[in-house]
Parts: sequence; structure tokens; C-alpha cells
Amino acid sequence: MPTDNELERLINEYGNTLLRMCYLFLKDYQLAEDAVQETFIKVMKSYETFKHKSSEKTWITRIAINVCKNEMRGGWFRIRKNNDFDEDTIGEKTFEDAVVDRDSLSRAIMRLNDVDREIIILYYYQELHIKEIAPIMHISENTALQRLRRARGKLKKNLVEDGYEC
Repeated sequence: MPTDNELERLINEYGNTLLRMCYLFLKDYQLAEDAVQETFIKVMKSYETFKHKSSEKTWITRIAINVCKNEMRGGWFRIRKNNDFDEDTIGEKTFEDAVVDRDSLSRAIMRLNDVDREIIILYYYQELHIKEIAPIMHISENTALQRLRRARGKLKKNLVEDGYEC
């Protein structure tokens, strides 16, 4: 188990970027906060087993992605996801949701499918290189590069639909 100082360092170093990443996956600020908290609990429990075969950032990011994917598999999440994009429920969104929804780029990313959204988030938001993304996604570097190109194309299409000139 990491020391209190080590845990504080991890939270300070990765907390905000993980929160943004989890929000883009889960599309809900409270769920994202819960996912980050669960991520750090898992990091604490398995810190001694971290083998340093990858960077600490890559390892923690993989844990956070797995936490988000587990949340997304839940029946409650699927029901909520289907209801969240109903225009009638926009007034019920939290302040944090409203702020991110105003950002066209965030909206365009959220409209991508899970695989495309994951690689865009890892590359642009987590600022990971293809060499780091490939093991996180359990794919080859060439496949990661192809997925990134495809996801960029879809993101560009979403942005054009939102009125951006690309």
C-alpha cells in the first residue's frame, strides 16, 4: 500500500486528468467522481503489484478506463444513458454537465462510439503516445494508429455537423 504522501502525490498528479477522462466516458460528473475515487482505491490496493513495465500514468489510466467500462456495463447506466440525450431532460442536468455540454468539442467526442472516444481521450486528453495507448487498449501500435485516424475522421464529421469549419 502506498504511503499517505505517495497517495497524495498520485491524486494531485493524476486526479484532474482522470476526472476529465472519466467524465468524457460516463457523461455524468457524479459518476466520473465515483469512478476516479474507485480508481484510486484500486490503485491503493494493487500498488505493491505494479511491475513498472509501463509508466505509472499508463497503469493508472488503464485502471480508470476499466472502472468506467465496468460502470457502463451496468443496467442502470444504460437506462440513464438512453434518457440523458432526450432534449426534455436538459434542464435536469447539473451545472458541471451544462458547462461541458456547451463545449462543442466535448459534445462531439461524447457522440463517438466507445472505442473511438477512448482513443481520442487517451491521445489528446491524457497526452499518451501511440506506444503507450496500444498496451492500454490491448492492441498493436499499427491498430492503434489506424483507430486514431478513423476516430479523428469521425470527430471531424461531428464537429462539421456542429458548425465548425475543419
